[in-house]
Amino acid sequence: MNSLTVLKTLKKITSGAFLTLGLLSTVQSLQAQELEAKVSINHQQVGNTTRTDVFEALQQKMESFLNEHNWTGMHFRENERIRCNFGVTVNTYSDTDNSFKCSLTVNVSRPVYNSTYTTTTYATKDPNFDFNFQTTDQFEYQGPDRLDNNLVAVLAYYAHMIIGYDLDSMAPLAGTQVFQTAEDICSTAENLGYNGWKAFGDNKNRFGLLNDLMDGSMESYRQLVYKYHREGLDQMADDTEKGRAAIAEALELLDASHQAKTMSQLPQLFTEYKRDELVNIFEGKGTSKERETVYNILSNIDPSQSSEWDKIK
Repeated sequence: MNSLTVLKTLKKITSGAFLTLGLLSTVQSLQAQELEAKVSINHQQVGNTTRTDVFEALQQKMESFLNEHNWTGMHFRENERIRCNFGVTVNTYSDTDNSFKCSLTVNVSRPVYNSTYTTTTYATKDPNFDFNFQTTDQFEYQGPDRLDNNLVAVLAYYAHMIIGYDLDSMAPLAGTQVFQTAEDICSTAENLGYNGWKAFGDNKNRFGLLNDLMDGSMESYRQLVYKYHREGLDQMADDTEKGRAAIAEALELLDASHQAKTMSQLPQLFTEYKRDELVNIFEGKGTSKERETVYNILSNIDPSQSSEWDKIK
């Protein structure tokens, strides 16, 4: 049984809302891609360009590429694909050399077991989404060591980050192999000469955030992702108090990761995209000890949101 099959077996947790993945040898005919991505392009800052067709083509080709490529060799049913949104803001565009300077937001969600609620599993903002594109371009990804197009490289990187986080939310450290492929993408893409890939140049860029994620001292952060979602949120429909208690314990793992690497941006990013959800879970609910622990952890990691954390206290 190879490592991808192990990951699929680990992810076979429930039926319905979650991925039900069997052995590779028995599901070849059921292959479906991993992502259900929506792409939006905001080009209002560009001004009076008459080339609106290039933005429409970019949106369509990005969406098709993300959704139609099988990124890992794993097999997903159609209704099990990972929902994600890519928002592209075009800051400048030149039809002379087909160059784009953009920023990118990525938001990923998954359903919570036995409920109609969906939760954000991963979200990020990338200010360095620069590339060249024209309407006749065809996107092709042949692996992490064969990259010659920055647009393809960025999309491949985020496809693997999305899948890795989703796997980690289903089973402890289950996304390791997928994250390792993302690391290989970073290594190759750094040679393309675009911002966002430089090793050890910025702890907020693509390399920096992934490097922290895979740092052994930050393993508690990845354990948090599993405990928060699988042992916490997924249990709340059956036992609200038990699920809430598990989320409070998960946040202690968040605190441990923050203490292990205080300059890492990952813990604060987690609090940013989980802020409203955390307040809703603990505001006026749970034990006083849980609320005090959660309040102290969140206030320490992200004091800029103190007015929100005060609702918990």
